[in-house]
Formats: sequence, structure tokens, C-alpha cells
Amino acid sequence: MKVFSRLFEMVMRWVEHRHAPWYLAGLSFAESSFFPVPPDVMLAPMALAKTTRAWRYAMITTLASVAGGIAGYAIGMFAFDLVEPLLHSAGYWEGYEMARAWFDTWGIWVVLLAGFSPIPYKVFTISSGVVGMAFLPFVLASIVGRGARFFLVAGLMVWGGEKMEQMLRRYVDRIGWVLVVAVLVAWFTLKN
Repeated sequence: MKVFSRLFEMVMRWVEHRHAPWYLAGLSFAESSFFPVPPDVMLAPMALAKTTRAWRYAMITTLASVAGGIAGYAIGMFAFDLVEPLLHSAGYWEGYEMARAWFDTWGIWVVLLAGFSPIPYKVFTISSGVVGMAFLPFVLASIVGRGARFFLVAGLMVWGGEKMEQMLRRYVDRIGWVLVVAVLVAWFTLKN
């Protein structure tokens, strides 16, 4: 099944659209507060297709993600009662409880490292608001953590260049299915 190669080709066409940076910003904002798809799925192909703009795309992704994180923080602080049932139904409750425990143990470092966690970032942003983390350290840690991740993704695409694109085209279906299996294994492991 060549599901991922079709998706890859579709995204590679999207990145040529004149509004692609706005779509990237919207996806980045949404993912940090409520949407399940990470912006890497759009950032990586955009950085790969236009390596001269990769750093700009990484900056857009970082700033929009931090803005979305602030929205997630506000959701946690002011509207958690409305969001709690959604965390349960979407299967994020265990991740939320884990994030809360991590906040108790490591404080602000959790937000810094959350950009690389397999637990969706929105869980950390909402949790930050729920526990009443100091706002400015939350924003600074979000900038550093998310920025590190997105600039790393852009850097890898620039570094890999055309060879990376050819490799992705060849192996994207295998990589995609391996990631699906890894996510399922992680989900079942964390759930139990």
C-alpha cells in the first residue's frame, strides 16, 4: 500500500502554493493547542522543496507553535473543565496525567523537552495552564524547545537536500508504516 508516497506527493504539491507559509503557520498554531497533526509533516517537505527558505519556514513554525502553545496554556488555565472530556475521548488523558507528574518532578524543564516528546505538545501546553506555571518561563521554554526541534528538522532537510528527497521518495512508505507501528506500540505501552 503506497499510502504515504501518495501523501508525500500531495504535500510536495501543496508546498508550492503561494499561501503555503500561512498554512504552515495555521497547522503549527493548531497543533500546539488542539489539533493532532504535527507541523513537521508540512515543514519538512517545504524546507526540502525550497532549501533557501528553510530557516524562514522553521521560524514561522516556531512562532506559530509558541502562539498556539499560549492558546493551550489559556485553555488549561481558564477552560480545563470544558477540555477534560475531550482529553479522555481522544486518548490523551494518560499523557496528560504523565505530563502533570513530570511538572511536579521537573518543573519548567518539561516544557523545554516537550518539543521532542512522543506525547503531543498540546498536552504540555494545557497542563502548564492547569498547574499555573509562570507564564514568561513557559513562553521562553516553548521558544527554545520548539525552536530547537523545528530548526533541527529544517537543518536536516537543508543538509540532506536532493539526496534526502530522493531517499524519502523511495522509502516514505516503509518509514510511514514503521512510524504507525511505533505510535501504536507507544500508545498501548503508555495506556497499560
